[in-house]
Amino acid sequence: MKKILVLGATGAMGRYLVPELAAMGYQVTGVSLDDALCRHENVNHIKGDAFNRPFVETLLAEKYDGIVNFMSYGSRPFADWYELFLKNTDHYIFLSSCRVYDDKEVPVRETSPRLWDSSEDEVLKASNDYCIHKAKAEDLLVASPYGNWTVVRPATTFSTMRLQLVTLEFSNSVARALQGKKVVLPIQAKDKPATLSWGGDVARMIARILFREEAKREFYNVCSAEHRTWGEIADYYKDLVGLEAVWVDKEDYLAILDPEKKNNVRWQLEYARLFHRITDNSKVLALTGLKQEDLMPMYDGLRLEIGNIPAGFVPAEKEVGRRMDAYLEKRCLP
Repeated sequence: MKKILVLGATGAMGRYLVPELAAMGYQVTGVSLDDALCRHENVNHIKGDAFNRPFVETLLAEKYDGIVNFMSYGSRPFADWYELFLKNTDHYIFLSSCRVYDDKEVPVRETSPRLWDSSEDEVLKASNDYCIHKAKAEDLLVASPYGNWTVVRPATTFSTMRLQLVTLEFSNSVARALQGKKVVLPIQAKDKPATLSWGGDVARMIARILFREEAKREFYNVCSAEHRTWGEIADYYKDLVGLEAVWVDKEDYLAILDPEKKNNVRWQLEYARLFHRITDNSKVLALTGLKQEDLMPMYDGLRLEIGNIPAGFVPAEKEVGRRMDAYLEKRCLP
């Protein structure tokens, strides 16, 4: 029985990947800071910090056949880590992102230009923004002498308590709607197409990439090909949780989310959510044998995950929510 190590086992994709791999007959060790989510005889869960080097080295002494790494190394040099993984497994799967792509080709394919290579925004390229550090990590793998890696690039992925709307996460979108509060969104995003994928489908794709020799030293968009505009997605949330969107200029929106103007929220909006995110997933479907019709329709997936919200759930109040309330109150004044 092959052994697989999953780092970040309780995240949006990990929570679905661990049971998927166990059901396929693999022995799975999941690592996260949270408690185990999967109770299966083939699963061993370890609570621990996957950024703690001695801890990770102890894990790797177990000689796993495959490693799926959902960790993000934005504040930690990936150069200090990647060779450790590549030397200690037969197949290493690295989580990148469709955020790396520029907006120069529609639909987005694995060969489409990346912001790191093609953007004219030198401030962005000199930063450690998500789209930049992921692209640099990809380049380290490509330049390495190792041939046992695969890069997967998910689109925006939703899962349990992880429900996005433009750049808003659950607490400032769905949770507000459940409280009867309006949600402020940037009007410039309303008609932009977005690819949203259910975490369970992404997990199925990754599970079927593992141990495929033809997948090594390759890149895959692990996502649905279904796309909807952010306005249509807001309408889905309106139908499912009564979300009432207030569409405003993006500068007002950014002032609510990022009053200190640190750029990361602006870049996520302007270099991802305002792009035409229509994604080609034909390469991963051809490899795995999955078909687009096998994947969860976006509306059905959102409905499923909304149904997973615990009864009586009361979200913690966030600073962004308070600023949104203040903006809406001021906006409604005569």
